[in-house]
Amino acid sequence: MNTNSQKDYPITPIPFTQVRLTDEFWQPRMETNRTVTVPYNLQKCEETGRIDNFAIAAGLMEGKFTGIRFNDSDIFKVIEGAAYTLHTHPDPELDVYLDAIIAKIAAAQEEDGYLFTTRTIAERLGPENLASDAGKTRWSYLKSSHELYNVGHMYEAAVAHYTATGKRNFLDVALKNADLIAATFGPDKLRDVPGHEEIEIGLVKLYRVTGQQKYLDLAKFFVEERGHANGRELGGEYTQDHKPVAEQDEAIGHAVRAGYLYAGIADVAALTGDQALITAIDRIWENVVTKKLYLTGGIGARHQGEAFGDAYELPNATAYNETCAAIANIFWNHRLFLLHGDAKYIDILERTLYNGFLAGIAFNGKEFFYPNPLESDGVYTFNHGTATRQPWFHCSCCPPNVERLIAALPGYVYAQRQDEIYVNLFTSNESTFTIAGSNVSITQATRYPWEGTLKLTITPDAPTAFTLKIRIPGWAQGQPVPGNLYRYVNAETPGIMLTLNGTPVPPEVTQGFATLHRVWQAGDVVTLVLPMPARRVISHPQVTENVGKVALERGPLVYCAEWPDNDRSPFNIVLSDDVLLTTDHRLLGPISDRTTNSITIIQTPPPSTTFIPYYAWSHRGVGEMVVWVKRG
Repeated sequence: MNTNSQKDYPITPIPFTQVRLTDEFWQPRMETNRTVTVPYNLQKCEETGRIDNFAIAAGLMEGKFTGIRFNDSDIFKVIEGAAYTLHTHPDPELDVYLDAIIAKIAAAQEEDGYLFTTRTIAERLGPENLASDAGKTRWSYLKSSHELYNVGHMYEAAVAHYTATGKRNFLDVALKNADLIAATFGPDKLRDVPGHEEIEIGLVKLYRVTGQQKYLDLAKFFVEERGHANGRELGGEYTQDHKPVAEQDEAIGHAVRAGYLYAGIADVAALTGDQALITAIDRIWENVVTKKLYLTGGIGARHQGEAFGDAYELPNATAYNETCAAIANIFWNHRLFLLHGDAKYIDILERTLYNGFLAGIAFNGKEFFYPNPLESDGVYTFNHGTATRQPWFHCSCCPPNVERLIAALPGYVYAQRQDEIYVNLFTSNESTFTIAGSNVSITQATRYPWEGTLKLTITPDAPTAFTLKIRIPGWAQGQPVPGNLYRYVNAETPGIMLTLNGTPVPPEVTQGFATLHRVWQAGDVVTLVLPMPARRVISHPQVTENVGKVALERGPLVYCAEWPDNDRSPFNIVLSDDVLLTTDHRLLGPISDRTTNSITIIQTPPPSTTFIPYYAWSHRGVGEMVVWVKRG
């Protein structure tokens, strides 16, 4: 295979270890994630036998395989998130505990590097221990076995653990397994692909930490082999295995698999310079944002197959919008930004982060949504048997996925390309980076997403010339998302104000970024003011579910009407275009989290109507909720 390992993303994220959040919105969430979600997920992995499966496979304890064939992946994701927290908050007790789990994983690994606990246990104790759809023999049913999906998450976790601790105990397990996979699969070996993509992302991370070309080559093989029937039956649209990746032009099939694939394609394309792959994922992205994206940034319209629907098929009550799919969408859009440098990708990332993703976890850090509908009657048990968040699931991919994203969130705030610094997300923080040989710190102060004022204090060690690029969100420029899938009823956009040391600067916006180039001095202050009126949104007329309906946004947040706040059913609310929208920063009932506020609709004659942030719904009992209300 011909790859050029000197290529890479032209833009590099500033690592999460160099960005310390101090804000009132995300910092408490990160602290809850560290102190509640991480230990809670570890506890649930113990209680449900996920950790014991490794001990049983290793012969360290008696028992039988418990759970689903891909349960191994859940503990890998939990370790990844825990490792991120170790990097920023050293915790000797957690460090020792993770080492104990890793020792069981290492003991469960077979001599040649194979690691799949259900098969190892079945080979030792009998076929009744082989989980459903695992395949009778190694690699015999990759369409559904998740053998490669599991270890892809292990590679990511092992790299995170090695980076956080410097210890190789988990990394060596991952490399031993990856060497087996590399010796087994390839153009002149076994030509098959995983039904659930993820290993592509993990292999690239192994390549980055080791520099071993074979891992990048293998990731490229798994990407390029999709859609080619080289002695095997294609997996079809469900697994994005219906035609070669370079020929695909539509997001199709299982949404999480697709999102992981598109992120993996971006990694491979960036590191190999494969323009055909870049062109393909650009086409697919256009398809999603113009025809298949929910207002919340969620993807995956159908419960059946957890899949994308047809163009403009965006039902509300039956929307699937898996939390894991939102996470995959964030991964994918971040990588597209690193490839192209356009703020439109961060716009989608932000929309997904604050809405489709954040709704997936409760304020308490230990209750979760698997699907995320935009409407609920309080009766339909959409969330795998309930109409509200659950503390865990039989298939519990989402809780540990949420954990690892929140722990890594500071790494999405800034990015750098040579002498350019990108300010992507708005959150109070302190960060450091190196540019032109100088150390530079940026302090960001803001009450975003409640207020649109952003203050950046720049402090280089010595006067330093560089370009500061501050994202001007699409919502602040009169466009909810790129394309015409959604638009504001009132297209007028309040003026954006940008000042440098108190002097107004006309914002020169290129690819969605206001650009300031100068020799920066210690104490320079840039202030950006983004007006945040409440905005009415309507859908493309081909989104039939939303015909005659309107939704509300303010800044990056999508709002919903929920039953406790209104004296009538949310389904009976009618919002006219001419009623006044006012913002009321207040806590709602028993919700104690400081990050909740509401929009109050003042109508003449009364009664008034209240909308709350979509991410905050379903914290006050089970009842009705709607995002899209009737338009009067």
